[in-house]
Amino acid sequence: MSEIRHERPGVYSAYDTSAVIVAGQAVRTIGVAAKAAQGTVGQPVTVTGYADGAAVFGQDETPGMSTILKLLFQNGASTVVAVRVAEAGQLSDYESAFAALSGADVQIVVCDSPDQEVHQALRTAVEQDSACRKERIAVVGGSDESAAELVSHAEAINSERVVLVGPDPLGTDGETLPGVFAAAALAGVIAAVRDPAVPLNGAQMNGLGGLSEAYTDNDIDLLVRGGVTPLEYAGGILSPVRGITTRSKSGEAADATWRELTTILIVDDIIPAVRSALRSKFTRTKNTARNRSAIRSQVIVELEKKLAAEIIDSYGDVTVTASSDDPTVCLVEFGFAVAHGLNQIYLTVHITV
Repeated sequence: MSEIRHERPGVYSAYDTSAVIVAGQAVRTIGVAAKAAQGTVGQPVTVTGYADGAAVFGQDETPGMSTILKLLFQNGASTVVAVRVAEAGQLSDYESAFAALSGADVQIVVCDSPDQEVHQALRTAVEQDSACRKERIAVVGGSDESAAELVSHAEAINSERVVLVGPDPLGTDGETLPGVFAAAALAGVIAAVRDPAVPLNGAQMNGLGGLSEAYTDNDIDLLVRGGVTPLEYAGGILSPVRGITTRSKSGEAADATWRELTTILIVDDIIPAVRSALRSKFTRTKNTARNRSAIRSQVIVELEKKLAAEIIDSYGDVTVTASSDDPTVCLVEFGFAVAHGLNQIYLTVHITV
Protein backbone atom coordinates (compact mmCIF):
# COMPACT_ATOMS: atom_id res chain seq x y z
CA MET A 1 0.00 0.00 0.00
CA SER A 2 1.45 3.38 -0.99
CA GLU A 3 2.08 5.87 1.77
CA ILE A 4 -0.28 8.89 1.93
CA ARG A 5 1.09 12.08 3.52
CA HIS A 6 -1.05 14.92 4.85
CA GLU A 7 -0.18 18.20 6.51
CA ARG A 8 -2.54 17.78 9.47
CA PRO A 9 -0.77 16.67 12.68
CA GLY A 10 -1.75 13.17 13.81
CA VAL A 11 -0.88 9.48 13.70
CA TYR A 12 -1.28 7.75 10.35
CA SER A 13 -1.00 4.10 9.36
CA ALA A 14 -0.78 1.76 6.41
CA TYR A 15 -1.09 -2.00 6.02
CA ASP A 16 -0.69 -4.78 3.51
CA THR A 17 -1.66 -8.47 3.44
CA SER A 18 0.05 -11.65 2.35
CA ALA A 19 -0.69 -15.35 2.49
CA VAL A 20 1.82 -16.87 4.87
CA ILE A 21 1.85 -20.62 5.35
CA VAL A 22 3.79 -21.58 8.44
CA ALA A 23 4.61 -24.89 10.02
CA GLY A 24 2.03 -26.75 12.04
CA GLN A 25 2.54 -28.86 15.18
CA ALA A 26 3.02 -32.25 13.51
CA VAL A 27 4.72 -35.02 15.46
CA ARG A 28 6.13 -36.70 12.36
CA THR A 29 8.65 -35.36 9.85
CA ILE A 30 7.90 -35.72 6.13
CA GLY A 31 10.38 -36.47 3.37
CA VAL A 32 9.70 -35.22 -0.17
CA ALA A 33 11.26 -36.25 -3.48
CA ALA A 34 10.09 -33.99 -6.32
CA LYS A 35 11.19 -31.92 -9.30
CA ALA A 36 11.71 -28.24 -8.56
CA ALA A 37 12.34 -24.93 -10.30
CA GLN A 38 15.71 -24.53 -8.57
CA GLY A 39 17.94 -26.04 -5.92
CA THR A 40 20.66 -28.70 -5.85
CA VAL A 41 19.61 -32.08 -7.20
CA GLY A 42 19.92 -34.90 -4.68
CA GLN A 43 20.66 -32.70 -1.66
CA PRO A 44 18.30 -33.04 1.34
CA VAL A 45 17.15 -29.66 2.67
CA THR A 46 15.18 -29.23 5.90
CA VAL A 47 12.45 -26.59 5.77
CA THR A 48 10.01 -25.56 8.50
CA GLY A 49 7.60 -23.44 6.48
CA TYR A 50 6.43 -22.79 2.94
CA ALA A 51 8.44 -19.57 2.61
CA ASP A 52 11.62 -21.47 3.50
CA GLY A 53 10.86 -24.07 0.88
CA ALA A 54 10.04 -21.53 -1.82
CA ALA A 55 13.31 -19.71 -1.14
CA VAL A 56 15.27 -22.93 -1.69
CA PHE A 57 13.30 -24.59 -4.48
CA GLY A 58 11.52 -21.67 -6.16
CA GLN A 59 7.97 -21.43 -7.45
CA ASP A 60 6.90 -24.07 -9.98
CA GLU A 61 5.31 -23.01 -13.26
CA THR A 62 3.38 -26.29 -13.17
CA PRO A 63 2.47 -28.06 -9.91
CA GLY A 64 5.55 -29.68 -8.39
CA MET A 65 7.76 -29.24 -5.33
CA SER A 66 6.37 -25.86 -4.26
CA THR A 67 2.77 -27.11 -4.56
CA ILE A 68 3.58 -30.20 -2.50
CA LEU A 69 5.27 -28.11 0.20
CA LYS A 70 2.31 -25.76 0.34
CA LEU A 71 -0.13 -28.67 0.77
CA LEU A 72 2.04 -30.29 3.43
CA PHE A 73 2.24 -27.16 5.58
CA GLN A 74 -1.43 -26.27 5.01
CA ASN A 75 -2.36 -29.66 6.45
CA GLY A 76 -0.24 -29.52 9.58
CA ALA A 77 3.32 -30.51 8.68
CA SER A 78 5.94 -28.94 10.95
CA THR A 79 9.22 -30.13 9.42
CA VAL A 80 9.91 -31.33 5.89
CA VAL A 81 13.11 -32.77 4.44
CA ALA A 82 12.97 -32.15 0.70
CA VAL A 83 15.16 -33.47 -2.10
CA ARG A 84 15.07 -32.09 -5.63
CA VAL A 85 14.77 -34.78 -8.32
CA ALA A 86 16.62 -34.35 -11.62
CA GLU A 87 14.43 -32.80 -14.32
CA ALA A 88 14.54 -35.93 -16.49
CA GLY A 89 12.53 -37.69 -13.79
CA GLN A 90 13.77 -41.18 -14.65
CA LEU A 91 13.34 -44.08 -12.26
CA SER A 92 17.02 -43.86 -11.35
CA ASP A 93 16.59 -40.16 -10.49
CA TYR A 94 13.87 -40.99 -7.98
CA GLU A 95 15.85 -43.90 -6.58
CA SER A 96 18.73 -41.48 -5.94
CA ALA A 97 16.37 -39.08 -4.17
CA PHE A 98 14.93 -41.90 -2.03
CA ALA A 99 18.48 -42.94 -1.12
CA ALA A 100 19.22 -39.35 -0.07
CA LEU A 101 16.15 -39.37 2.17
CA SER A 102 17.23 -42.67 3.69
CA GLY A 103 19.74 -40.88 5.90
CA ALA A 104 17.18 -38.35 7.14
CA ASP A 105 15.02 -38.68 10.23
CA VAL A 106 11.62 -38.82 8.51
CA GLN A 107 8.53 -40.91 9.20
CA ILE A 108 6.45 -40.22 6.06
CA VAL A 109 7.66 -39.97 2.46
CA VAL A 110 5.88 -38.51 -0.59
CA CYS A 111 6.95 -37.93 -4.18
CA ASP A 112 5.61 -36.09 -7.22
CA SER A 113 5.56 -39.10 -9.54
CA PRO A 114 2.32 -41.00 -10.26
CA ASP A 115 4.23 -43.88 -11.93
CA GLN A 116 3.78 -47.36 -10.53
CA GLU A 117 7.46 -48.22 -11.07
CA VAL A 118 8.53 -45.25 -8.98
CA HIS A 119 6.07 -46.23 -6.26
CA GLN A 120 7.48 -49.75 -6.20
CA ALA A 121 10.97 -48.28 -5.80
CA LEU A 122 9.67 -46.09 -2.97
CA ARG A 123 8.08 -49.14 -1.34
CA THR A 124 11.44 -50.92 -1.43
CA ALA A 125 13.15 -47.87 0.05
CA VAL A 126 10.74 -47.42 2.98
CA GLU A 127 10.72 -51.14 3.74
CA GLN A 128 14.52 -51.28 3.79
CA ASP A 129 14.75 -48.18 5.96
CA SER A 130 12.11 -49.54 8.35
CA ALA A 131 14.09 -52.77 8.70
CA CYS A 132 17.07 -50.64 9.78
CA ARG A 133 15.23 -49.00 12.72
CA LYS A 134 14.11 -45.99 10.66
CA GLU A 135 10.39 -46.76 10.54
CA ARG A 136 8.46 -44.86 7.88
CA ILE A 137 5.52 -45.06 5.51
CA ALA A 138 4.94 -43.64 2.01
CA VAL A 139 1.82 -41.88 0.72
CA VAL A 140 1.42 -41.89 -3.06
CA GLY A 141 -1.14 -41.11 -5.76
CA GLY A 142 -1.71 -42.08 -9.36
CA SER A 143 -3.00 -39.99 -12.25
CA ASP A 144 -6.24 -40.36 -14.21
CA GLU A 145 -6.86 -43.88 -12.91
CA SER A 146 -10.29 -45.48 -12.55
CA ALA A 147 -11.24 -47.29 -9.36
CA ALA A 148 -10.34 -50.64 -10.95
CA GLU A 149 -6.99 -49.28 -12.15
CA LEU A 150 -6.22 -47.95 -8.68
CA VAL A 151 -6.88 -51.40 -7.22
CA SER A 152 -4.46 -52.93 -9.76
CA HIS A 153 -1.94 -50.22 -8.85
CA ALA A 154 -2.28 -51.05 -5.15
CA GLU A 155 -1.96 -54.77 -5.82
CA ALA A 156 1.35 -54.16 -7.60
CA ILE A 157 2.67 -52.38 -4.46
CA ASN A 158 1.03 -54.58 -1.77
CA SER A 159 2.79 -53.16 1.27
CA GLU A 160 1.55 -52.13 4.70
CA ARG A 161 4.05 -49.26 4.46
CA VAL A 162 2.53 -47.63 1.38
CA VAL A 163 -0.78 -45.74 1.15
CA LEU A 164 -2.31 -45.09 -2.29
CA VAL A 165 -5.04 -42.44 -2.56
CA GLY A 166 -7.69 -41.76 -5.18
CA PRO A 167 -9.28 -40.19 -7.13
CA ASP A 168 -7.36 -37.23 -8.58
CA PRO A 169 -8.05 -33.94 -6.77
CA LEU A 170 -9.05 -30.58 -8.17
CA GLY A 171 -7.00 -27.46 -7.61
CA THR A 172 -8.52 -24.35 -6.04
CA ASP A 173 -9.24 -23.05 -9.55
CA GLY A 174 -11.04 -26.25 -10.55
CA GLU A 175 -8.21 -27.75 -12.61
CA THR A 176 -7.59 -31.51 -12.32
CA LEU A 177 -4.31 -32.40 -10.59
CA PRO A 178 -2.54 -35.76 -10.37
CA GLY A 179 -3.31 -37.84 -7.29
CA VAL A 180 0.17 -37.12 -5.89
CA PHE A 181 -1.12 -33.78 -4.60
CA ALA A 182 -3.98 -35.42 -2.71
CA ALA A 183 -1.32 -37.75 -1.32
CA ALA A 184 0.69 -34.73 -0.13
CA ALA A 185 -2.35 -33.22 1.61
CA LEU A 186 -3.10 -36.55 3.30
CA ALA A 187 0.55 -36.94 4.34
CA GLY A 188 0.32 -33.59 6.14
CA VAL A 189 -2.80 -34.78 7.95
CA ILE A 190 -1.15 -38.07 8.99
CA ALA A 191 1.94 -36.22 10.21
CA ALA A 192 -0.18 -34.10 12.53
CA VAL A 193 -2.12 -36.99 14.12
CA ARG A 194 -0.77 -37.45 17.64
CA ASP A 195 -2.66 -40.64 18.52
CA PRO A 196 -1.76 -43.38 16.02
CA ALA A 197 -4.87 -45.39 16.95
CA VAL A 198 -7.30 -42.66 15.84
CA PRO A 199 -8.62 -43.43 12.33
CA LEU A 200 -8.40 -40.88 9.51
CA ASN A 201 -12.07 -41.17 8.62
CA GLY A 202 -13.43 -37.69 7.92
CA ALA A 203 -10.19 -35.80 8.69
CA GLN A 204 -10.22 -32.50 6.77
CA MET A 205 -7.68 -32.03 3.97
CA ASN A 206 -6.95 -28.40 3.09
CA GLY A 207 -5.63 -26.61 0.01
CA LEU A 208 -7.57 -28.49 -2.68
CA GLY A 209 -10.83 -27.61 -4.42
CA GLY A 210 -12.54 -30.98 -4.69
CA LEU A 211 -12.25 -34.27 -6.54
CA SER A 212 -12.38 -35.26 -10.19
CA GLU A 213 -14.80 -38.08 -9.43
CA ALA A 214 -17.45 -38.88 -6.83
CA TYR A 215 -17.20 -42.52 -5.79
CA THR A 216 -20.30 -44.65 -5.27
CA ASP A 217 -20.61 -47.01 -2.29
CA ASN A 218 -19.71 -49.88 -4.63
CA ASP A 219 -16.55 -48.02 -5.73
CA ILE A 220 -15.58 -47.45 -2.10
CA ASP A 221 -16.10 -51.14 -1.27
CA LEU A 222 -13.87 -52.11 -4.20
CA LEU A 223 -11.15 -49.64 -3.24
CA VAL A 224 -11.04 -50.44 0.48
CA ARG A 225 -10.91 -54.18 -0.15
CA GLY A 226 -8.31 -53.61 -2.87
CA GLY A 227 -5.90 -51.56 -0.75
CA VAL A 228 -6.73 -47.98 -1.79
CA THR A 229 -7.58 -45.05 0.48
CA PRO A 230 -10.67 -43.45 -1.09
CA LEU A 231 -11.35 -39.73 -0.76
CA GLU A 232 -14.66 -37.90 -0.79
CA TYR A 233 -15.77 -34.28 -1.12
CA ALA A 234 -18.91 -33.38 0.79
CA GLY A 235 -20.17 -30.12 2.23
CA GLY A 236 -17.12 -28.29 0.91
CA ILE A 237 -14.76 -30.58 2.85
CA LEU A 238 -12.28 -33.01 1.30
CA SER A 239 -11.47 -36.01 3.49
CA PRO A 240 -10.46 -39.69 3.42
CA VAL A 241 -13.33 -42.14 3.72
CA ARG A 242 -11.00 -44.59 5.44
CA GLY A 243 -7.22 -44.87 5.92
CA ILE A 244 -6.11 -48.02 4.08
CA THR A 245 -2.70 -49.47 3.19
CA THR A 246 -1.95 -51.23 -0.08
CA ARG A 247 -1.31 -54.53 1.76
CA SER A 248 -4.28 -56.69 0.76
CA LYS A 249 -2.56 -60.05 0.18
CA SER A 250 -0.05 -62.43 1.71
CA GLY A 251 1.29 -64.36 -1.23
CA GLU A 252 -1.78 -65.04 -3.35
CA ALA A 253 -4.21 -65.21 -0.45
CA ALA A 254 -6.36 -62.24 0.56
CA ASP A 255 -5.23 -60.90 3.95
CA ALA A 256 -6.80 -57.95 5.77
CA THR A 257 -4.35 -58.05 8.72
CA TRP A 258 -2.55 -54.86 7.67
CA ARG A 259 -5.51 -53.19 5.94
CA GLU A 260 -6.04 -50.40 8.47
CA LEU A 261 -3.41 -47.67 8.38
CA THR A 262 -3.65 -47.32 12.15
CA THR A 263 -2.13 -50.79 12.59
CA ILE A 264 1.25 -49.90 11.10
CA LEU A 265 1.16 -46.45 12.75
CA ILE A 266 0.69 -48.11 16.16
CA VAL A 267 3.54 -50.55 15.47
CA ASP A 268 5.77 -47.64 14.46
CA ASP A 269 4.80 -45.81 17.66
CA ILE A 270 5.36 -48.62 20.16
CA ILE A 271 8.50 -50.40 18.95
CA PRO A 272 10.65 -47.23 18.62
CA ALA A 273 9.35 -46.03 22.01
CA VAL A 274 10.44 -49.25 23.74
CA ARG A 275 13.72 -49.26 21.84
CA SER A 276 14.45 -45.66 22.80
CA ALA A 277 13.62 -46.24 26.47
CA LEU A 278 15.93 -49.24 26.70
CA ARG A 279 18.72 -47.48 24.83
CA SER A 280 18.61 -44.48 27.17
CA LYS A 281 18.66 -46.54 30.36
CA PHE A 282 20.77 -49.58 29.59
CA THR A 283 24.00 -48.47 27.97
CA ARG A 284 27.24 -49.87 29.40
CA THR A 285 25.25 -52.37 31.45
CA LYS A 286 26.04 -55.94 32.46
CA ASN A 287 23.91 -58.79 31.14
CA THR A 288 22.97 -60.02 34.61
CA ALA A 289 19.75 -61.40 36.07
CA ARG A 290 19.16 -58.14 37.96
CA ASN A 291 19.56 -55.99 34.87
CA ARG A 292 17.42 -58.32 32.78
CA SER A 293 14.71 -57.95 35.40
CA ALA A 294 15.09 -54.15 35.18
CA ILE A 295 14.80 -54.34 31.39
CA ARG A 296 11.60 -56.35 31.73
CA SER A 297 10.18 -53.78 34.15
CA GLN A 298 11.02 -50.92 31.78
CA VAL A 299 9.30 -52.64 28.85
CA ILE A 300 6.20 -53.13 31.00
CA VAL A 301 6.28 -49.43 31.97
CA GLU A 302 6.30 -48.44 28.29
CA LEU A 303 3.50 -50.87 27.42
CA GLU A 304 1.41 -49.63 30.35
CA LYS A 305 1.74 -46.09 29.01
CA LYS A 306 0.40 -47.21 25.62
CA LEU A 307 -2.37 -49.18 27.32
CA ALA A 308 -3.41 -46.15 29.36
CA ALA A 309 -3.41 -44.02 26.21
CA GLU A 310 -5.65 -46.63 24.51
CA ILE A 311 -3.12 -47.14 21.73
CA ILE A 312 -3.11 -50.86 22.51
CA ASP A 313 -5.91 -53.00 23.93
CA SER A 314 -3.69 -55.40 25.82
CA TYR A 315 -0.23 -56.92 25.98
CA GLY A 316 1.08 -60.37 26.82
CA ASP A 317 3.83 -61.72 29.01
CA VAL A 318 7.20 -59.97 28.71
CA THR A 319 10.19 -62.31 28.81
CA VAL A 320 13.84 -61.27 29.00
CA THR A 321 16.57 -63.88 28.68
CA ALA A 322 20.25 -64.10 27.89
CA SER A 323 21.02 -65.54 24.47
CA SER A 324 22.38 -69.09 24.53
CA ASP A 325 24.47 -68.29 21.44
CA ASP A 326 26.01 -65.04 22.66
CA PRO A 327 26.22 -64.20 26.39
CA THR A 328 26.43 -60.47 25.57
CA VAL A 329 22.99 -60.50 23.91
CA CYS A 330 19.74 -60.02 25.80
CA LEU A 331 16.52 -61.29 24.18
CA VAL A 332 13.31 -59.40 24.90
CA GLU A 333 9.98 -60.83 23.73
CA PHE A 334 6.46 -59.48 24.13
CA GLY A 335 3.22 -59.21 22.24
CA PHE A 336 0.40 -56.68 22.13
CA ALA A 337 -3.02 -56.19 20.59
CA VAL A 338 -3.52 -52.93 18.73
CA ALA A 339 -6.50 -50.70 19.47
CA HIS A 340 -8.90 -50.50 16.53
CA GLY A 341 -10.61 -47.42 15.17
CA LEU A 342 -14.39 -47.21 15.11
CA ASN A 343 -15.45 -47.37 11.46
CA GLN A 344 -19.11 -48.32 11.64
CA ILE A 345 -22.02 -48.48 14.07
CA TYR A 346 -24.93 -50.80 13.31
CA LEU A 347 -28.30 -50.11 14.88
CA THR A 348 -30.90 -52.83 15.42
CA VAL A 349 -34.20 -51.25 16.37
CA HIS A 350 -37.25 -53.11 17.75
CA ILE A 351 -40.45 -51.15 17.22
CA THR A 352 -43.75 -51.82 18.91
CA VAL A 353 -46.94 -50.44 17.38
